Amino acid sequence: MREQIHIMNDAELQELVEQTETGGRHVVGKVKKLITFTAIAWSLFQLYFSSPIPFIFQQFLNSIGWDLNVVFDDTKARSIHLSFALFLAFLSYPAFKKSNKTTIPLIDWALAFVGGFLGAYYFIFYDGIVTRVGIPNQMDVIAGVAGILILLEATRRSLGAPLAVIALVFLAFNFVGPHLPQLLAHNANKITTIVNQQWITTEGVFGIALGVSTKFVFLFVLFGALLDKAGAGNYFIKTAFSMLGHLRGGPAKAAVIASGLTGLISGSSIANVVTTGTFTIPMMKKVGFSAEKAGAVEVASSVNGQIMPPVMGAAAFLMVEYVGISYFEVVKHAIIPALISYIALVYIVHLEAMKMGMHGLKRAKPPAKILIRLRNAALIVFFFCLLALIVYYGLGWIKSIAGDSSAYVIAVLVGLAYIIIAYWCARFPELELDDANAPIIHLPEVKETVNSGLHFLLPVVVLIWCLMIERLSPGTSAFWGTMVLIVILLTQKALFAYFRGEENVTKQFKVGYRDLVDGLEVGAKNMVSIGIATATAGIIVGVVALTNVGAPLASIVEMASGGNILIMLILVGILSLILGMGLPTTANYIVVSSLLATVIVEVGQQNGLIVPLIAVHLFVFYFGIMADVTPPVGLASFAAAAISGGKPIKTSVIAFFYSLRTAILPFLFIFNTDLLLINVDWLHGISVFVVATAAILVFTAATQKYFFDKCSWLEVIALLLIAFTLFRPAYFMEKLSPSYVDIEPYNIVSELQHVQSDRDLKIRVSGLSDIGEPTTFYAHLPIIGETGEQRLQNMGLTIIESDGVMMIDDVAFDSPASKMGLDWDQTILSVEMPVEGAFAKQWLYIPALLLLLAIALMQIRRRKEELVKLAMD
Repeated sequence: MREQIHIMNDAELQELVEQTETGGRHVVGKVKKLITFTAIAWSLFQLYFSSPIPFIFQQFLNSIGWDLNVVFDDTKARSIHLSFALFLAFLSYPAFKKSNKTTIPLIDWALAFVGGFLGAYYFIFYDGIVTRVGIPNQMDVIAGVAGILILLEATRRSLGAPLAVIALVFLAFNFVGPHLPQLLAHNANKITTIVNQQWITTEGVFGIALGVSTKFVFLFVLFGALLDKAGAGNYFIKTAFSMLGHLRGGPAKAAVIASGLTGLISGSSIANVVTTGTFTIPMMKKVGFSAEKAGAVEVASSVNGQIMPPVMGAAAFLMVEYVGISYFEVVKHAIIPALISYIALVYIVHLEAMKMGMHGLKRAKPPAKILIRLRNAALIVFFFCLLALIVYYGLGWIKSIAGDSSAYVIAVLVGLAYIIIAYWCARFPELELDDANAPIIHLPEVKETVNSGLHFLLPVVVLIWCLMIERLSPGTSAFWGTMVLIVILLTQKALFAYFRGEENVTKQFKVGYRDLVDGLEVGAKNMVSIGIATATAGIIVGVVALTNVGAPLASIVEMASGGNILIMLILVGILSLILGMGLPTTANYIVVSSLLATVIVEVGQQNGLIVPLIAVHLFVFYFGIMADVTPPVGLASFAAAAISGGKPIKTSVIAFFYSLRTAILPFLFIFNTDLLLINVDWLHGISVFVVATAAILVFTAATQKYFFDKCSWLEVIALLLIAFTLFRPAYFMEKLSPSYVDIEPYNIVSELQHVQSDRDLKIRVSGLSDIGEPTTFYAHLPIIGETGEQRLQNMGLTIIESDGVMMIDDVAFDSPASKMGLDWDQTILSVEMPVEGAFAKQWLYIPALLLLLAIALMQIRRRKEELVKLAMD
């Protein structure tokens, strides 16, 4: 029977947005005011907690002799954060899809108040709890059990069953430990032990994940909500369409950029699809994309927004805590894979447009001559570079002159800059959101569109400046960016009215105030599901820490892969997909990283692959978010299909193929960490970006079976080979000119004397693991020093010969050898020494690029012949 396809109307789309982001409950009167008041109070509390105000106020109270503490430590703030989330969850999310959405039943009121109290339990009884950590009393146990059950019900309502079921499975694993097979058995099954871990300490529900949600994520979600309420979402969409709409498949390319800009500060790929897709998907359909392809493009671009710094679906802040590196380092490592993935998605859209013979939309104005455009582009680049230099050195000068008062001087300068920008923007017409379903699409004029919303970039610039230049914490950076945004929300309409000579300036202030209140409410409501997700994911983290399930899981994966690193990575990728099904980005990352990150590290080290921890976390993160795309669960694909009217499974399958370049990147940066800019200088980093971009475009052409013309299977194979060579040239070069050679372990000192420094020595050792089981693994040690003895000493190693074998006699504390897990009494099984004069791997770029040029020329000639033949016919 033919499948019935239903395209949602505006009312249905609005309902879908509300269900996705805020629960979809429609209450009125005092109940609605209570929910609104609570949401705004939550936002204000988070702003207060992230600001310097508590410390200033505390100093004032101390100076006048008041014994009152107004500064919240992290643990108390987490408790208040969860209390707000639980209270709003039961008032905003009905128990079932078919439940009445206009009233709140008595049971939901009871769950809301009890959940709010239990969430705040840590805060209310803080003094007593800290004195009995590890020894919970009867009230603690009752509160912990009830709190976990209520949290799981809130999870089911706000996020669906998957995360709640996973948490229940882990809790069951906690309880049945002694009855499991020996590989998985444990004794951490007492109710007091479990409650202490999950509800009384900061190892479970109130752990790192909820802490990151409290300190960082809320402010960024609020920032995004306020930015959208100010009109920046519409500005991003219009700007993307004005600049790209005239290209082949222009609306689809604009949709990629617009969704990407939204995804930068979004915590959910599904919410991104629902909000931006209501505009972009109909636009793509109008220029010739099928319903399924239009939905798939939106899904791929929305999911990609989760891997793009600065927010990365809130995972960036979690990585700071879990990996133990700075936020700046996380962004540096994540930026190239994210950028080239987006470039490849734009290229996919271009290839689809080429296949279908599409043309761009007509420009609003004829384009300027190429030389004039190049001149204008150069002037813009020069202006921004000059402005950046003035700001950078100007701020440094202000700090040196003004000292402690520099913050006030900078605030005044930012305010003046805002007024000047607003005066400029007011000269251009105000943007209005077009109807995506209108029969005629007019491309907005580029100059007017870009200039009308430049003031929206100011809070984004402040945010990024604080993060990347001042190196402030993410929470503090988001606070100052939000403060600038609040000022803009309150004043932008009034300022624009004044500069345009309109008479309703006072009225526009009131409109701005309402927008701010709405933004504070929406930001908090958008955080409900994220706050619940991080708390529930904390249950899983707590079980993993309490039962040490990571070690047996690593053993299982190693046995299943047979020690083959590639098979091991594929298995971990599949497990990440399965575990990530139906989970929001934040919870997704917490679950897969807590379970699978150590698996890659341990199994890789045992089989000769030393993987940096950030690469491992990015690997499981990438595959976790792919669950939003991958059938049969791909929730983002189903949301897009509901908007486009396409078939959900077909949309999901196409989105999966569009996302293959995202799925292949984790494998590549595991084996080639240059892609993550690990130990790479800026000049080398530029070359890595250029080569990686070329490689991902070639890979994209191969998977789409279209380069300059339709590809034969032989050309597809050749393109895949070229892409692999560009991504990982060392694979082939090691076979042609090995960079390491095996030596006998007893020659290690003498051979170390003759090799080049600043390289790594690779050794394979056997010994006992931390739990007393036999293990074999590899270690990479830096070669630093002049003589062989010095270099061995700098590694932190002392070795001796015993019964014909080389043994580790001692390992210096905090040395490179100690950090690699080497210890005394381990046996050195083999040694790999770097080879002098080995060819650089980059030499293989030359034959790869020559082959690519040959394929391109052949396809261009073939396409010309086809066009000539068509013209003759």
